[in-house]
Amino acid sequence: MKLFTEAQRKKLIANNNAQDGTISFDPVVKLFNPVGNGTWLLSELDPESNIAYGLCDLGMGFPELGYVSIDELERAPLPLGLKIERDIHWTPSKSMKEYADEAYNNGGIKA
Repeated sequence: MKLFTEAQRKKLIANNNAQDGTISFDPVVKLFNPVGNGTWLLSELDPESNIAYGLCDLGMGFPELGYVSIDELERAPLPLGLKIERDIHWTPSKSMKEYADEAYNNGGIKA
């Protein structure tokens, strides 16, 4: 499975191109580790570097807003030959700030 649909990829790139340092975009896609910890709510993607921005939670109690390499997520070695997946049933219901505030207070993303 691809980590983004074509529409999601276009939206992530459009958000990145519109970024001026004052805008906070809502999450576009949720990625997760199907066999362990790891959740990413992403709002932007630089198509040249394939680096995304969003709320990242590796399940250690310290979620953070920051950058993640999509190439690294795609290559992450998981048991049983599994890969990082896109949550095809997830639709954002909050702003990125609301998800981040909740994650900081709870020690992890609840989405």
